[in-house]
Amino acid sequence: MPGPSGVAVRTRLRLSAAEAGVLREVGGLLGSLASGDLAVRCRDGLAHDGERWAVRKRALTGRSSSRWAGAITRATHDQWALARRGLAAYIRGLEAGIATVRHRLSLPIREKGTKRAPGGYRSRHEWHAKSRRLTVLEARRDRAVADWKAGRVRVVRGGRRLANTRHHLTDAQLTEGQWRGRWETARMFLSADGESGKRYGNETLRITPDGQVSVKLPAALAHLANASHGRYTLTHTVAFSHRGQEWADRIAGNRAVAYTLHHDPDRNRWYVTASWQRKSLPVLPLHAALAAGCIGVDMNDDHLAAWQLDPHGNPVGEPRRFFYDLSGTAPHRDAQIRHTLTRLLHWARQSGVRAIAVEDLDFDRDKTREKHGRRKRFRRLISRFPTARLRARLVSMAAEHDLTIVAVDPAYTSRWGAQHWQKPLTTPRRKTTRHDAASIAIGRRALGHPIRRRTAPPRNDQSDRRGHRTVQAGPSARGSEETRPRVLGPRTRCDGPGRGANAGDQCAQNRSGHTAEHESWHQDSPPLSL
Repeated sequence: MPGPSGVAVRTRLRLSAAEAGVLREVGGLLGSLASGDLAVRCRDGLAHDGERWAVRKRALTGRSSSRWAGAITRATHDQWALARRGLAAYIRGLEAGIATVRHRLSLPIREKGTKRAPGGYRSRHEWHAKSRRLTVLEARRDRAVADWKAGRVRVVRGGRRLANTRHHLTDAQLTEGQWRGRWETARMFLSADGESGKRYGNETLRITPDGQVSVKLPAALAHLANASHGRYTLTHTVAFSHRGQEWADRIAGNRAVAYTLHHDPDRNRWYVTASWQRKSLPVLPLHAALAAGCIGVDMNDDHLAAWQLDPHGNPVGEPRRFFYDLSGTAPHRDAQIRHTLTRLLHWARQSGVRAIAVEDLDFDRDKTREKHGRRKRFRRLISRFPTARLRARLVSMAAEHDLTIVAVDPAYTSRWGAQHWQKPLTTPRRKTTRHDAASIAIGRRALGHPIRRRTAPPRNDQSDRRGHRTVQAGPSARGSEETRPRVLGPRTRCDGPGRGANAGDQCAQNRSGHTAEHESWHQDSPPLSL
């Protein structure tokens, strides 16, 4: 898996009341310009082109500046593209639900299902209710497809959830003033793109090597400037404790650094985030990364099960489990994931391996309630399972430890791991779980070894007179051990302004990409035996 393409560090801004008021005024003005530009972009729809982009930028330049206008139009286009990808994902979810309902309606009542497809509905009443729901889903799908063809998107600057909270202040335990503060903060725009070759890497929002922060004011607020050339300079200085030397080297060389000012209304604190592109490093070949073996990791709802494997695919040492708690608030869950991954990476460094194998999980197609029916607990489990966050965090943190992440096909890893590895590795002093065995299957697949193994022949004879071996995988066994081609769809997540791959270059536009190269292999070597 490719490593992170950018770096973002944050530190606190200590402002006086007057300085905070100026930043709110600047953010409110630029936020209103961004809202109007987003409305124009949504009206253009699919008819938008480079000429209309230039018209939008010229209209904003007179009220702000050319650089503020460039940052606003780029962020607006990214927001429209994100909504477009979200609409595509919504359509795919509706189509999956429609296909499932149609299949179950075509089966007789109480028809048993299989592991690959659900069966019929339990009663005539449920069949009738689902037939009506099919009509609702088809109507929603038709409206969404019509919006997709017309290029219409529905975007709320500040967030639809926060806008809806205005009608439920009692349930949210907020006053109108508290909600208003959050709403105004969410709609502010204080993000400046970096430019290589300019002084300290940014002309709009500049931070000097000694930590002095200055902002280029829009033309409508030029009267608030307290420095030359229409700039507003803050009194207190800032310092980046994390990656501070790397940031200082960039601004000393006048290389692009993007900045974003953010206000936390709950704590009444201001922060500044600096982001820049990382220098592209040569990708380590797969055979070199796996030369010393790897660590197979099985992701679960409450822990990570890991086991170290040597280059021949044999487990080494004892299995390790790294627990976390995904209940509570989003910051708590994020902290739990970071702490768990930190312990995993430290153990990987101590083990001497250079690669960690994980499953390339994707639950987007399994989250529909039409597929799992009344299994609310299971639906809630897969909905809260942070596959994307775990993978993104692991990739970014592993790059700092000089470790490689290898993503493998998750097909049959838990089943074959439990069938072929759980019992042989269980001893009176070690109880091997199904998840531990799955981690071995994941590691062996990353190393290119078959997961299924042969067992010892009958005790009294070296032939198969007593029948086939207990867990022998025959040539007609269901499912091959080759890597399946992954079906890629549009991304449904997007980095915020100043956080993407081209955050440090104003001239480059963000174009999301996703590499998913899997090399297939054939099970032609003799399986190992314990």
